[in-house]
Amino acid sequence: MFASWWKLGLDTTLLAFEAQSVIALRMAKLAAGGSAAQIEAQRMVSEKVFAAGEAAMQLATGASHGAVVDGYRRKVRANHRRLTRGTKRA
Repeated sequence: MFASWWKLGLDTTLLAFEAQSVIALRMAKLAAGGSAAQIEAQRMVSEKVFAAGEAAMQLATGASHGAVVDGYRRKVRANHRRLTRGTKRA
């Protein structure tokens, strides 16, 4: 029992750190302006609405909190990959 709570806490903490990275990348893109910023803003809002609805449906149909966190982490990692594509890393 304790192990499942520990894993949920760790996964939620990792989600928070991963999300901060995506927020920083998105803010940089939005600050640059232009059509790419407009597209990113629209994408960000629609993704959030869809993800919230999906999480609500998962919980309503009996999914665990861990499954919801895992779903959010997959989406955040996908956004991170998309936003860093083409950038050079040291």
